[in-house]
Amino acid sequence: MLVTEQSSPVIGPAAGKQRASRAMRSGRVLGCRVDETTLLIIGLGRVMAGEVVVGVDGDQAGTRRAFVSQWRLAAPSPRAKHGFAALLPTGATDRGMTTIRFGEDETGAGYIFAPRLASAEEAAALVTESAGSQSAAVIDRLVDVLMVGNVNRRRLLTITTLLQAADASDGFVELIGESHDRTTFLQGWSRSMVPGPCRVSLVGNARPVVEECGIAVFPRPDAPDSASGFVGLLEANQAGRALDIEGLVYRGRAGWRYAAVHPRRRIAGPLETPEHIRSLLLRSHGAPDVLMSLRAAANSFDGKETVSSLPYPVRMGTDHTFEADGGNLLVSGWLYDPDDHVAAVRLRRGGAGTRVDERWTRLDRPDVADSFNDQQHLVSSLRSEQHAHGFICHARLPSEDSGAPLYFELTLRDSRRAFLPVKPTRVSARLAALRHIGSIDPADCALPAIIDTQIVPFLSETGRSAPVIDAILDTEPFDQESSPPIVIGTGETEEHISPLLALLALDPETRRAPIVIVMPAERYRRQAARLGELARFYRLSVRLVSAKGTADCYDVLKAGTQALSCETVVSLSASLIPQGPGWYGKLVATSATLKGSIISPVQAYEDHSIRWAGNWIDEDNRDQPVVGRYTGYPLKAVADMTLTRIAAASLECCVMPRDALLRAGGFSGGYLGTQEKGLDLGLRLSRSGIDSYLLPSVQMWGCDDACDRDGPAMAALVEEIDRKIFKSQWTPVLATEQHSEERPA
Repeated sequence: MLVTEQSSPVIGPAAGKQRASRAMRSGRVLGCRVDETTLLIIGLGRVMAGEVVVGVDGDQAGTRRAFVSQWRLAAPSPRAKHGFAALLPTGATDRGMTTIRFGEDETGAGYIFAPRLASAEEAAALVTESAGSQSAAVIDRLVDVLMVGNVNRRRLLTITTLLQAADASDGFVELIGESHDRTTFLQGWSRSMVPGPCRVSLVGNARPVVEECGIAVFPRPDAPDSASGFVGLLEANQAGRALDIEGLVYRGRAGWRYAAVHPRRRIAGPLETPEHIRSLLLRSHGAPDVLMSLRAAANSFDGKETVSSLPYPVRMGTDHTFEADGGNLLVSGWLYDPDDHVAAVRLRRGGAGTRVDERWTRLDRPDVADSFNDQQHLVSSLRSEQHAHGFICHARLPSEDSGAPLYFELTLRDSRRAFLPVKPTRVSARLAALRHIGSIDPADCALPAIIDTQIVPFLSETGRSAPVIDAILDTEPFDQESSPPIVIGTGETEEHISPLLALLALDPETRRAPIVIVMPAERYRRQAARLGELARFYRLSVRLVSAKGTADCYDVLKAGTQALSCETVVSLSASLIPQGPGWYGKLVATSATLKGSIISPVQAYEDHSIRWAGNWIDEDNRDQPVVGRYTGYPLKAVADMTLTRIAAASLECCVMPRDALLRAGGFSGGYLGTQEKGLDLGLRLSRSGIDSYLLPSVQMWGCDDACDRDGPAMAALVEEIDRKIFKSQWTPVLATEQHSEERPA
């Protein structure tokens, strides 16, 4: 919407003319600090205009140069008929200057500095009073020099004060429009603004930069006589936040001018600005490149879907758009473009964007082509048999813009653009990946490429899992200092832990040990009361913990350690049960001799074959750099083993320092299953200075995760993805360590 009301004059604190409160005297100059590197000097006398050599405090003349602008005094006296203003570069050692000489020693004019520096307002008033009608030209020459090089906020405020004192305020900025690509749209009126490239700088809290801004003008019947409306676009490297802009210094038709932001200015958001530009575009005239820039800005995203209005057989849609932490996005959908009109596809949000058509994976979607067969204006003119209309893409956009709208930008070969807004669903990276691969036919030939180029990179960029404790309930007096607490992590698959609690109650050692049972929040709500009654029945000292943001038993184990303050804990997955009594005491006793280490027991299947008996690094196996050597062997294969150092412990059951998980950064959130997730943390614990050991004399019984609800095909896919993620993260690390060990001392 255009501001049509004629703007009334506005005079700010420094805008009106101010009489000089100090007088100039012959032989004495006044100094005014422009900024940390420049001093404005005002005096009486005839000094050569332009660049003049100067000497300060007895320094040899010629070592410095100052720019001088001079004028004939409006009220000359017998002692002085001219005045001058000079811009002197200064440094940190020039704080206490007392004398200055303009010109060579023999012919130069010497002056003494007044003891007190003048303010910018006082200096501007002295120049305008003494120069009279010449003041505008004098100040314009000074501003010309000041607007070269680095312009800081203090210098720009001094420039604004000088221009206002010389009646060089011209017009107002009435509308400031923000855009998704960080450019700023300005609209207002002025007498001096001319169409074409214009040197400008924003006044306000934004970082001052002097650059060229493309200006177009349009008729404004409501503006003052000889004034016209103007519109301009400031590029992202100069544009500031709309609320921080106070005015505009620009090079106009007759020199430098200042346009203040009107008190009743309007600020348009990124979704409103394109419509404002469109309303003025047909009435504006200017240089062709400026009008092209305005036309492109008018065709920016305004929150509406415009792909469906294209006059070409080009249509687009999305199936799933998931966003994990840190702006990590996984999007699937389809693009119908049989005649190849689309040149580029970008996913954008706020000022950030990434081109996705160069990295996405295409897959066959014959249903998309079939849906357009009865729409003649959308049927391909080439009658192509191409059906790869589907796509899956992984992208990452800055998370600080998470509140800004997310949209696809299609750039066609004729340079026009179209937009498709999408609304992401915030979920964990694990859930996003599972939903995507679950929607793809396992027999699809594009599946391997989707896993390698989209799913694995998406999961690899996921941060650490961060479960949050929601509630804590102690069923009996809970003394965590008497002996190391047993932290039992129960995931969604371990529905019945009553047998485990019964076994703990029957073991004299664990009956007296403090026990922490950690559950996902939803399961805690359903089962906390029943488990509390069961704990009281068995006379166990139990602390029930509810945790949010958990994906598996490892996440709930981490939450359990956060609910304690003791030095040592014993972790136990609810999917494991002890082979017999005494296991707790052996682990705790061994831990006392290896303080600060992690000790894990052997895990076996019910058929007495080994499920896990330590992890070792296999330097010769690049496909599987970390192996479990005894997996699948009978238990008697480790019967004669003693306490053994291993590469990584099993966090499903171990005794460890309570702060170990915190020191290692917690579990990775990028794995879909639990095997590589636990192995990943086990290796990081070893590299954080915590040694890992296997205690074969203690054995636990367990089984692998049940995947019946997902089917064997999904289970195999999850295992393959996790293996690739683990290899991508650990193979380079282990190879580097091996190379360092082989290097001669």
